[in-house]
Amino acid sequence: MANPPLPLSSGAFDLVIFDCDGVLVDSEVLSCECLVEVLHDYGVSITIQEVFERFLGRSSAALEAYFVAEKGEALLGDFRRRANQRLLETFRRSLQLMPGVTNLLADLGLPFCLATSSDPERIAVTLSVSGLDQFFARRVFTASMVKHGKPAPDLFLLAARTMGAEPRRTLVIEDSVNGVLAGKSAGMTVWGFTGGSHYATWDGNRLLAGAGADHIFNALADLKSV
Repeated sequence: MANPPLPLSSGAFDLVIFDCDGVLVDSEVLSCECLVEVLHDYGVSITIQEVFERFLGRSSAALEAYFVAEKGEALLGDFRRRANQRLLETFRRSLQLMPGVTNLLADLGLPFCLATSSDPERIAVTLSVSGLDQFFARRVFTASMVKHGKPAPDLFLLAARTMGAEPRRTLVIEDSVNGVLAGKSAGMTVWGFTGGSHYATWDGNRLLAGAGADHIFNALADLKSV
């Protein structure tokens, strides 16, 4: 980037909004693998890379639109139930925190909240299994609360308004292109995070910089030193 990022201690920010999947928990590969499996059960052939490109950081509405385009029909009524069940079972068995996240949240020194494309049931399980629920009581915002999910700015604007922060003084931490686009569209500063396992074989720097991220980093511990 042309200019170095402002440190968290600079007084430039009144609020930090965290995405969850791929930022606080290393869940994106697990989620995408489960989606590939369930779509295959319904006769839709898709690769995990295509899932990353089409759905990372987006709500279930994007998935439903894709299914209609591919199959010419709406998702069957039990698709979401089966997909959620498989995902939640996988999370309970295999979900891992991002390194450094607990210390970061405990010592951040700024108001923070969570804004996610996950549905309420999934985020509740995610926070419970990971132990992060202790940090986000009444500060969780989901795509179900707004008309338009990411990459629209609605979710981030709702979170900032509810938390009493102006968009221009809000910092968003995101790992997806759609999340970066949403934060920038909301008029917020966005730092792209590339520490998740889904970026092991992807050029996350290029993707997130291309979406307009103001700064890119790959370790949550770095937030305290920026």
